[in-house]
Amino acid sequence: MKNVFIINHPVISHNLVTIRDKQYDCESFRTAMKRVSYALFLEATRFLPTKQIEIETPLCKTMHDDIDPDIEIILAPILRAGVAFCDVAQEILPTAKVQHLGMYRDEETLQPVWYYNKTFRIGEDPTKTHVLVLDPMLATGNSAYNAIKCYIDKGVPLENIVFVCLLAAPEGVKLLQDNFGDIKIITTHVDSHLNEKGYIVPGLGDAGDKIFNTRY
Repeated sequence: MKNVFIINHPVISHNLVTIRDKQYDCESFRTAMKRVSYALFLEATRFLPTKQIEIETPLCKTMHDDIDPDIEIILAPILRAGVAFCDVAQEILPTAKVQHLGMYRDEETLQPVWYYNKTFRIGEDPTKTHVLVLDPMLATGNSAYNAIKCYIDKGVPLENIVFVCLLAAPEGVKLLQDNFGDIKIITTHVDSHLNEKGYIVPGLGDAGDKIFNTRY
């Protein structure tokens, strides 16, 4: 799948055992997810533009690449599960702005219902804005589609948007690629399919419930 970047590493696989296995508690799940998040964001930030700057080491002056200071970086977590990525994302990108996107899924139609949107502020030049849309699960792709479209409608170029997820389903990947062509998707695995309730199989269950300990 073009522009789907799958992080394949033994440490990632090891932590996915904890993330997927239903016997593990929420604390273990969150810890494993945090470990995996570092790898996801290091890959996702690989696409940020850089600029040569002059620095002085203890030995001499030299030129070195740095993240372009003229760009604006936005972290856009889709509530509720997307906030689980924020601590690591802000640690890696401490100057980034966070714009929460609130959507819940209608269990009958599987369509997202908006209840909160903080995308109203974009920099003076949207072409210099880079957005990381965050959601642990790319299932149907409907929430991801709406989030990405928010930024495209505000003038952010598609090539400046990266979607970051823990797991993806082929159906969600297809929806994004059918609508956004070369959208970049960062994930650890593309699973088999969606079940009749729109859950990723084999997946991990409901990510929000496991993160926030709201399983009943």
